[in-house]
Amino acid sequence: MSKPLNEEYPVIGLMSGTSLDGLDIAMCIFKLEQNHWTYRIVKAQTYSYPQHWINKLKQLPLAPIVEYADTDAALGRYMGKLVLDFMEENQLKPILIASHGHTIFHQPVKGFTAQIGCGAAISAITGLPVVNGFRNMDLALGGHGAPLVPVGDLHLFPNEEACLNLGGIANISVHKSTVLSAFDICPCNMVLNRLAELTGAAYDAEGKIAASGSLEPELFEQFNQLGFYEQKGPKSLGAEWVDACFWPLLEHYSSVSIADKMATLVAHIGFQIGTTIDKAGVNQVLLSGGGTMNHFLVQSIGSNTKAKLHIPDNLTIHFKEALIFAFLGVLRFRNETNVYKSVTGSTQSHVAGALWGNFNR
Repeated sequence: MSKPLNEEYPVIGLMSGTSLDGLDIAMCIFKLEQNHWTYRIVKAQTYSYPQHWINKLKQLPLAPIVEYADTDAALGRYMGKLVLDFMEENQLKPILIASHGHTIFHQPVKGFTAQIGCGAAISAITGLPVVNGFRNMDLALGGHGAPLVPVGDLHLFPNEEACLNLGGIANISVHKSTVLSAFDICPCNMVLNRLAELTGAAYDAEGKIAASGSLEPELFEQFNQLGFYEQKGPKSLGAEWVDACFWPLLEHYSSVSIADKMATLVAHIGFQIGTTIDKAGVNQVLLSGGGTMNHFLVQSIGSNTKAKLHIPDNLTIHFKEALIFAFLGVLRFRNETNVYKSVTGSTQSHVAGALWGNFNR
């Protein structure tokens, strides 16, 4: 496949996170000048999932295999239609689409991961080439298939010592030295939102529910004693681990109020993240992801680290992952390395992503 002569790439990035807050669509323009990448987010929007999609995606890990296949195809068609509407409404002309998909399974120890949202369906509906399946090759090479965002952090945010994403899972990338390192730290919004739903809210706006509660010391200690926190990176988390190891602790403390559980969870997240930042020895950290809007959580992180927390503009906060998957798609389009073994633990750095549609220009 050939490369555009002007080294400019208008690309749409898609991100559907484990917190199920919706599909992020970001139209981005990337430029390569003198071996340095720059970017601009032209237009971005989050399309909230209707309740029937939320219910379907939540129960899919336990559904029959035929339902899994049906949902993969249906989600691809749904995503394709949303992207087509997004392009037409905003008169956008990207050259390709890069989609993370929605994670249903992630079990790197067993060597498999699964992100649904059929790339062929997205390509057929939009008429554009699509890159997806970014994690599969890394699993095949013995890696965790996560996190993938750090490659974008390195190229698009080179002046940041570290980047922290507060999504369904909290993860960090550090590029203070010549070696890029990154890993998942702890559960974040996927558990906070799940607790908030028990109160009738979709999420804890600004952290007000958690702020009204009190720390439960014994539960706090139980969280911090989980074996995952003793592991060295590269390492990653999935919903399976949360359901098997983390959520049962919250259920065990049945007499503790939801507000107190949320307060304890926020204290735990803040402690784990703050400790991780200080161990990395960085002076400043860029924050992004929906958790950045949780003021109580950010305050908890800040009280547990000596580093300065850099909160960027709203576009970066909400669409940084969609931006970076768009960038990973560009690197795949150029047949350049977009996954580093130092981040995921695979046997070699490599070019990742499945291609759908016509990529010849």
